[in-house]
Amino acid sequence: MYVAVKGGERAIEASYRLLDAARRGDPAVPELQVGQLQQQMRLLVDRVMAEASLHDPELAALALKQAQGDAIEAVFLLRAYRSTLPRFGYGEPLDTARMRASRRICAVFKDVPGGQVLGATHDYTQRLLDFGLLCPDAGHAVIQAASGAPVPDAMPSALAALAAEGLIEPQRPSAGDPEPPDITRVPPSYPLPRTARLQMLARGDEGWVLGMAYSTQRGYANTHPFAGEVRVGHVPVEIVPDELGFPIEIGEVELTECQMINQFTGSADVAPQFTRGYGLAFGRSERKTMAVSLVDRVMRADEFGEDRTSPSQDQEFVLPHSDNVEASGFVQHLKLPHYVTFESELQLIRALREAWDARTTVPPRSVEPSTKEVCAK
Repeated sequence: MYVAVKGGERAIEASYRLLDAARRGDPAVPELQVGQLQQQMRLLVDRVMAEASLHDPELAALALKQAQGDAIEAVFLLRAYRSTLPRFGYGEPLDTARMRASRRICAVFKDVPGGQVLGATHDYTQRLLDFGLLCPDAGHAVIQAASGAPVPDAMPSALAALAAEGLIEPQRPSAGDPEPPDITRVPPSYPLPRTARLQMLARGDEGWVLGMAYSTQRGYANTHPFAGEVRVGHVPVEIVPDELGFPIEIGEVELTECQMINQFTGSADVAPQFTRGYGLAFGRSERKTMAVSLVDRVMRADEFGEDRTSPSQDQEFVLPHSDNVEASGFVQHLKLPHYVTFESELQLIRALREAWDARTTVPPRSVEPSTKEVCAK
């Protein structure tokens, strides 16, 4: 941070006080508590957790309150805090087959093992303002009336039948089963393996990833996707302590998982089949994981011998620009003082302008007297 003029530090401190006042708003209105954000703005909290790569609903809600609801600023705060935390180890790979699903839908089969579980969703609501929510405690009656059949602890995959027939690509680790790189510690070197791409997309800005995904549906990557399965639920987290040597469960996290399927007409070496795009993110993040799975699939073009013809297939365009913390910082730093650099450019433009004026200015021409004027003299 530069202080470009005398007294800048005092001005910045005054700005902090103004920010505190703006955050609080009208003192006559009850102050918004972190717990309220955590419980009642869950989708926003989940988005902040996903893009900050830190699963902590309370801290995500705190960041949102501090940032006045600015999701990107909240992601910045939470990711900065994450960078201060010690790392004690790595968890075991999550087994999403063990997910306790609160929602599971399949758009390609009407009847699937375990059934369709709609859960809590805006998908079937009318997009009309509910003015009843302006009244205090308007939702209590709905909460009391909510009920449903119990959901099985584990559900078979909706795509298992296709896999049994060999009509969809099998789920296998990459050749050699290499250790996935940690994008928070290893600088990216393109082209990235799929494991690194999925990490970057999972914490990428939802709007950016959604735009890239939308472009693939509008004809820029020659895809025709179907939502094979979307799941929301809780998955156990396990670690292997050094003193034990076997995995133990330390808790669970809520995740959203999506598998998109796309037609593949085959090649000389691979039979015609459906292929997969995959997305995973913290919390209830259906739109995000669907977008990730669409972009994941089009970035696999080389695996299937497909041409890369669209921006969404260009790793070096999509992935680094998906990081909203870096993008926000690079754009917003333009608000800071740039007096010295601007002055140098101003002098350059003045010099160039003088040279241009000198080249383009036409000297006045001498005007010969007309024949009529000569005769008159």
